[in-house]
Amino acid sequence: MRRRRLLGPLLLTVATALGTAAAPPPAARAAASTVPLDRVVPAPASVHEGGTPYTIGAGARIRVPGGSGEVRRIAGHLAGLLRPATGRALPVTTKDGDGLVLRLGGRGTADLGAEGYRLHVDGRAVTIGARRPAGLFHAVQTLRQLLPPDAGEHRAQAGPWRLAGGTITDTPRYGYRGAMLDVSRHFFTVDQVKRYIDQLAMYKINKLHLHLSDDQGWRIAIRSWPRLATYGGSTQVGGGRGGYYSQDDYREIVRYAADRYLTVVPEIDMPGHTNAALASYADLNCNGVAPPLYTGTHVGFSSLCVPKKVTYDFVDDVVRELARLTPGRYLHIGGDEAHSTSHADYVAFMDKVQPVVAKYGKTVIGWHQLTGAHPAKGALAQYWGYDATGAAERQQVTDAARNGTGLILSPADRAYLDMKYDKDTPLGLNWAGYVGVRRAYDWDPGSYLQGAPGEAIRGVEAPLWSETLSTSAHIEYMAFPRLPGIAELGWSPREAHDWDSYRVRLAAQGPRWDALGIHYYRSPEVPWPAA
Repeated sequence: MRRRRLLGPLLLTVATALGTAAAPPPAARAAASTVPLDRVVPAPASVHEGGTPYTIGAGARIRVPGGSGEVRRIAGHLAGLLRPATGRALPVTTKDGDGLVLRLGGRGTADLGAEGYRLHVDGRAVTIGARRPAGLFHAVQTLRQLLPPDAGEHRAQAGPWRLAGGTITDTPRYGYRGAMLDVSRHFFTVDQVKRYIDQLAMYKINKLHLHLSDDQGWRIAIRSWPRLATYGGSTQVGGGRGGYYSQDDYREIVRYAADRYLTVVPEIDMPGHTNAALASYADLNCNGVAPPLYTGTHVGFSSLCVPKKVTYDFVDDVVRELARLTPGRYLHIGGDEAHSTSHADYVAFMDKVQPVVAKYGKTVIGWHQLTGAHPAKGALAQYWGYDATGAAERQQVTDAARNGTGLILSPADRAYLDMKYDKDTPLGLNWAGYVGVRRAYDWDPGSYLQGAPGEAIRGVEAPLWSETLSTSAHIEYMAFPRLPGIAELGWSPREAHDWDSYRVRLAAQGPRWDALGIHYYRSPEVPWPAA
């Protein structure tokens, strides 16, 4: 296909040299103004280019023949994305015909799984097929990237709104493709979280891990322990006013994420990282004395009192209320940096807490230190180690993986979005080193942990800790352009991972982010288009 693309310019150059006045035919002019089907992030599993482009004309319709309410909702989402810039009415109809067609089932969809899709473009229609609604939604995100960048603008643009002819067939490599947002060190409002959800959805992320509690703030209202939020959530790093989500706020985040096919994974970090809880209720401390609220950034100094019965009453109440609010299957119990908890107490605590999670119908996720205890059957361990992590600790994780514990990979010197890009980055930290765009992308989850069986790898996650971040612009600056690379590692087949081609596809995202008002870092590693 590359040779075919190069042939057109070569023939035109020869024709000019020979003094001919021949202009490219209409089909060639149309193709020149379209985005190639393989210019997508994450890279699709299969692309077959060719055929007549489709233009979204003034009379175009979005069709959901025989579609359910969920499919009609996805069609409405597509219409809402495209109407402002295109100026097209794009009515949604259940009648069959040409236009933008969304179907569940049908030809070519049998092997697409829960999230795959088939997108076919010809001169009459853009036809999207999937087995499940999530696949249709992911296809909509691909379709957005096949239109000109200004299709993301919020006011009418000139167009034309043309998509290249051909077929994309696409399925994800891993079922778990996550991003974590730390709302504990700094609090982010419901609207700020929604904005990030929309950005995650563009790159087919399907899990939103919310870090809801830490030393600096407790961010979810628990009715049986109200001071956790009203007092423990009253501050943040640096001494700001903090904040928390009411249970209705949290339900709204869960609903908004679900509409974009992201599952919320709530985290209550314990037994360490618990100063906000300890400050809220004196009985949770072994000495019965509540410490002051904490607004610094040190870690490892706090611990729930493992021997006390009230500790497990607290855990049971928190897990019960949070499980009731969370329709997804996972509940994250933290477990990292419990330096003030003895190893024996840590193991005892995890042995008591994991059954509580199961009692309320959820599956445990813990940071990889959980593998130093006894991971429950079906539990997932989230590996956040990096190059400096000791061999014994890595061995502990790989041994657990061989014994059936699934792994989510979030190596800190690859996937932590709060690490500085370089020494001049004004935000972020550097305890795991500097993480440039290439370093964040150029690794393989399937072979990263030597000794871990490939089937143990459930996917990847990009955590974003917020010690230095307090605005949406801060989030975006640290997440973009690195987040799409982590998303590609989770979605695209291993053979599609190639830095030289990826950086070109990534560069093409810049004008799209400009149109959407995303405040990204213009990394010198990426050949961004001229302004």
